Amino acid sequence: MRRVDFILAVTLPLCLALSASPASAQDFPKLKSGQWETTAVLSASPGAQQNTHKVTMCTDDTVQKQMMDIGEGMRRDLCSKAEIRREGGKFVGESVCKVELGTMTSRSVMTVDGDTAYRTVVSAAYDPPFMGMKESTTTIEGRHVGPCRDGLVPGDVVTATGQKFNLKSMANLPHAMPPATPPSKVK
Repeated sequence: MRRVDFILAVTLPLCLALSASPASAQDFPKLKSGQWETTAVLSASPGAQQNTHKVTMCTDDTVQKQMMDIGEGMRRDLCSKAEIRREGGKFVGESVCKVELGTMTSRSVMTVDGDTAYRTVVSAAYDPPFMGMKESTTTIEGRHVGPCRDGLVPGDVVTATGQKFNLKSMANLPHAMPPATPPSKVK
């Protein structure tokens, strides 16, 4: 799977899961500012080989707001349905969105551990299949590891291959993607 396709398959459901409606945005969890390590695992079908993508990110309140705004913009531009609600300690999202020439129907469940860790599971179905996938499950786990270090500033994202880009500098480039690099594979 090409890196851009992998990023789209992982980030579209995640951004939609993170895009709270204005009414619920105030209830959405605020994550601690600083350096985060995030792992996303995409599985296209049960028993299929998984694709794993790890990133390190330096975040603050403005970056979190930007991510919410990007998710909200994607939801508004691509989705006929995008709802998020709180169920106890979980945030549950449901969406129906256009993906290339088809439709993605997804359900996400995000569990937050204070402001220092989260786990989100996004189940998606594609009609017609997207990048050869009829269904996918993406599990994203993030944890706060302390203040930003290694010269990172808020908005910096570093991939497992060491590529670095800044989300803030991409704010006015809604379709920008970092340079292509194949994702790592896990058996």
